[in-house]
Amino acid sequence: MRGSPSAHVLLVFVDGLGLGAPDPAWNPLYRGHCPTLVNLLEQAKPIDPCMGVPGVPQSATGQTALLTGINAPRRIGRHVEGFPGPALRDIIVQHNIFKQLQADGYSCAFANAYFMRGWTEAHRRKYQSVTTVCTLSALGGVRDVDEMLDGRAVYQDLTRQSLQSRGYDGPLTTPADSARDLYRITREHPFTLFEYFQTDRCGHKANPEQTAQVLGQLDEFLATLLPLLDQRESLFLLTSDHGNIEDLRTPQHTMNPVPFIALGRGAENMQSRVTSLTHIVPALCAWFADSNVGG
Repeated sequence: MRGSPSAHVLLVFVDGLGLGAPDPAWNPLYRGHCPTLVNLLEQAKPIDPCMGVPGVPQSATGQTALLTGINAPRRIGRHVEGFPGPALRDIIVQHNIFKQLQADGYSCAFANAYFMRGWTEAHRRKYQSVTTVCTLSALGGVRDVDEMLDGRAVYQDLTRQSLQSRGYDGPLTTPADSARDLYRITREHPFTLFEYFQTDRCGHKANPEQTAQVLGQLDEFLATLLPLLDQRESLFLLTSDHGNIEDLRTPQHTMNPVPFIALGRGAENMQSRVTSLTHIVPALCAWFADSNVGG
């Protein structure tokens, strides 16, 4: 790998976040729970998550497109929900962003913590998410609970509260402290990915109280994280795979466009390059080539 990184990219993937009309009657984003997020969304470029394929966009194909640059729903012939099957896994293994950047000499990190000790259990899991397949195939392992407790990994719910039902009895944390941990991780690698999917989970439940809590926690996380990032040298990206949480009238995914947000070094050029979920990976590779970043 190349030498010490002089600049960094952080991609925050927020599952199930679409761009809906700003009507607080049914769009919880506009009920005052998440001013930082709403400010970001007002700067976002709308992206069509359907990618020219009929039907409601789904997680497996949308995330594959987002993290490989391949139009997965078109390749498969439909939108695929849940976990990737063999055909999608082949695409992910061959084309994921970690593998592409590593081929150019850049080290990468998936910052999410897994509730396990050691990473071998992740290989044995029957069902693996798109991000898990990316990470195991390119990086060899995932970050475990010991790294989480040491501040070198961030659990996806930002507080660790959801781990308690799984037997976790360790310390909880705050979204602000999770943001600070994530920032420290980004300083160690040219490219870092973090996945947040409580938005999609509570969107499926369409529960206003739970939605308010989730959006408030995500906002605290973003409000702490963004001022830490040096936008003169580094790039912050936020996007999603499909809509969901922005419309409490339905517990299903929506047909709304998803946001693409770029802040920092090269953000304007990045925004101009991306008009589809499939453009994000090529645009990232071009950013590194143009920026002459150490790895």
